Amino acid sequence: MALLMPLNGLKEEDKEPIIELLVKAGSDGDSIGNCPFSQRLFMILWLKGIVFSVITIDLKRKPADLQNLAPRIHPLFITFNNVVKIDVNKIEEFLEEVLCPPKYLKLSLKHPESNTAGMDIFTKFSAYIKNSKPEANETLERCLLKTLQKLEKFLNFPFPDETDENSMEDIKFSTHKFLDSNEMTSTDCNLLLKLHIVKVVAKKYHNFDILKGMTSIWRYLTNAYSRDEFTSTCPTDKEVEIAYSDVAKRHTK
Repeated sequence: MALLMPLNGLKEEDKEPIIELLVKAGSDGDSIGNCPFSQRLFMILWLKGIVFSVITIDLKRKPADLQNLAPRIHPLFITFNNVVKIDVNKIEEFLEEVLCPPKYLKLSLKHPESNTAGMDIFTKFSAYIKNSKPEANETLERCLLKTLQKLEKFLNFPFPDETDENSMEDIKFSTHKFLDSNEMTSTDCNLLLKLHIVKVVAKKYHNFDILKGMTSIWRYLTNAYSRDEFTSTCPTDKEVEIAYSDVAKRHTK
């Protein structure tokens, strides 16, 4: 999968950097595999409005030129003007620094509290889905639901800029589409894909509609599903299910 590269003949300052995002391939060896870190960077680059290429790597048949490019390093990583960059957090910081306004969109938060919203959901989900002791399942499920309810409450609560102190109307519920505002930020790129995995895996292997009744989280996910930046970077539900199939087998033994 590749997007068009920058055109020749541009002034040096107008040329876009040459960026390649190398990600793990799916079960067919070609499509995008399940990797939250890959999707996170994929979304960030897309939202930035930069031209870049995406290369899926079949780890079962890892090409020799990849070994030469980044020995002992598995995808995910990027090359930026042919320089290899690794570590998702460092890559994200680097991209925010070099792909900055006015040419590129800024993806940082307006409200600092948005940065920690839902931050423990995936940890609780991992404990729940990897549990092989039936007697512990109810407790772990309750812990996961508690963290989801905290996010539900956060998404419900209006930010100060959603209220008008001169208005007689009492704003009780937030209407922002995403965590921080009506626009996606880098924090959404981290949380949304994890929520999607939680939804798909819990339903497949526990027959559990884990977000039932959580209207604000559903609103949040629905807004994401309406955006190409999310749906076009997402692995298929099948790929997500395959990624957790071994865990599910251990759970049912």
